[in-house]
Amino acid sequence: MGKDLVALDTISKSQINPLAPAKAAFYSAVLPGLGQAYNKKYWKIPIVYGAMGTSIYFYISNNKKYHQYRDAYKSRLEGYTGDEFSYLDDSRLIAAQKFYQRNRDLSMLITGLFYILNIVEANVDAHLMHFNVNEKLTVKPDIYRNDFTSRQNLGISVILKL
Repeated sequence: MGKDLVALDTISKSQINPLAPAKAAFYSAVLPGLGQAYNKKYWKIPIVYGAMGTSIYFYISNNKKYHQYRDAYKSRLEGYTGDEFSYLDDSRLIAAQKFYQRNRDLSMLITGLFYILNIVEANVDAHLMHFNVNEKLTVKPDIYRNDFTSRQNLGISVILKL
């Protein structure tokens, strides 16, 4: 008896994990950058920590200056005048307090936005990992010459190589 030949399928299908986006978002919510590590996009982790670290630095800096001006103003109200801001009057101390308080609050808001952006980015990146973006499927712009008018035309070609 002859053996039957079976043609093997040459297209390999990768397993799609439908929970991967939720898992990546959860990991990023627990520890910023962990969702990016779960997605194996390690180069994004320094960006996450750089953005959040910078905004936290500005929060701490503005909070420190806010408390310095506030304490100087409180000491002036109690009658002490020998502080480090003796060259400023009371209205300038109040203006400096408001300035640094506003910047401190803005820095905290930006830190929160970076935290949320970190979670959303990990989720979206995990969703996009399931799309086919290999060399066989391309879209490229093309400039070609029109034979009737001898002018250059711009077009887009979609190429699918099987």
